Amino acid sequence: MTSRDFLTIDDFDVDGKTILVRVDLNSPMDPEGNILDDMRIRSHVATLKDLENAKVVLLAHQSRPGKHDFTVMKPHARLMSKHLGREVRYVDDIFGTYAKIQIASMEDGDVIMLENVRFYSEETLQRSAAEHAESYMVQKLAPFIDIFLNDAFAVAHRAHLSVLGFTEVLPTGAGRIMEKEITSLNRGIKGGERPCIFVLGGAKVDDSLKVAENVLASGGADRVLLTGVVANVVLAASGVNIGKVNLDFIRAQGYEAQIEKAKGMLEKFKDRIGIPKDVALNDGGKRVEVPVSDLPSDSAPINDIGLETIVEFTREIEEAKTVVLNGPAGVSEIVDFSLGTHEIIKAAVKSEFSIIGGGHISAEVVHLGLEHRFSHISTGGGACIDYLAGEMLPGVESLRTAAARYREAKDL
Repeated sequence: MTSRDFLTIDDFDVDGKTILVRVDLNSPMDPEGNILDDMRIRSHVATLKDLENAKVVLLAHQSRPGKHDFTVMKPHARLMSKHLGREVRYVDDIFGTYAKIQIASMEDGDVIMLENVRFYSEETLQRSAAEHAESYMVQKLAPFIDIFLNDAFAVAHRAHLSVLGFTEVLPTGAGRIMEKEITSLNRGIKGGERPCIFVLGGAKVDDSLKVAENVLASGGADRVLLTGVVANVVLAASGVNIGKVNLDFIRAQGYEAQIEKAKGMLEKFKDRIGIPKDVALNDGGKRVEVPVSDLPSDSAPINDIGLETIVEFTREIEEAKTVVLNGPAGVSEIVDFSLGTHEIIKAAVKSEFSIIGGGHISAEVVHLGLEHRFSHISTGGGACIDYLAGEMLPGVESLRTAAARYREAKDL
């Protein structure tokens, strides 16, 4: 019996079966309805290729009500067809008569994509799996389906209908993306080779501090190195005068209370937290490096970590066996302030196992052409942060519950 607490494609005989797959194809789109980045669409190809002898029904969403890109799934089906190398037929219905007829008439090897699940108002209601199982969507579609696979890690933190409802009534497992996300992130926070270092940056201070506290308290990380706005908050918590403009920015983002939280974290884990020794100020567009001990009270915005910190942090990262990066080290979209982010990325690829937590730092990895040098780049965003912070993800928990139910029924 597998040691995993969830099932995957490998646990089922999928050939000839009708498989419902929840994918995450939510993509940036221009006002004309063209998809600007098809990364998420491409990422599901591995799952679909492993189901090439099955009848595959795709459930997905695009944006949400009120947004300009809240639209139909036809462009996604067209791009998926291109990357898969066979037709993915768009069906402009979710669970009505037309959708059911199309599913019932499928042959082995067929792939269809149903309409945007968020067109159905009950999709985004926060309910339990049992409550969602009573919905019209589940009741109407489930009789036509043999197996449900959740391959949408990026929405695993949402207690939404298409994420949870089918897990109550159908044999359920993880698609390849979901499987890789869970196993890779588990390795990063539980079973990675030592030393394990987390490098947390960006502007989402509360998220980064939650992750830092979780991996330090659980012993998942030997060290946490802080950059970006989160480092500014921790510097302020340590007594450094980061300057009025930087404090004002922290207040404007609603993170002033995080300074007190950071003080408590420093008291508990001071020797295991790395903070910048110097920073790069954006003085009228010019990069000016200053030791944190010499920051003037009227200092310019801190837009990157300084050279001394870059050297120190990259040395630690290069010597680590497991590295998890989340968030850029500075305002990396400005060339003169991308140095810290780029050097940390280059150092991380030298570790035995390296993870990128998604978001802006993923874009920088692609910009540097280093995406294939990382062990895992998360598709998750918010789901990845929640998972690293030790929070329960409804989509993952439902996989575990379904696996236990399936194994009990099969007496495995």
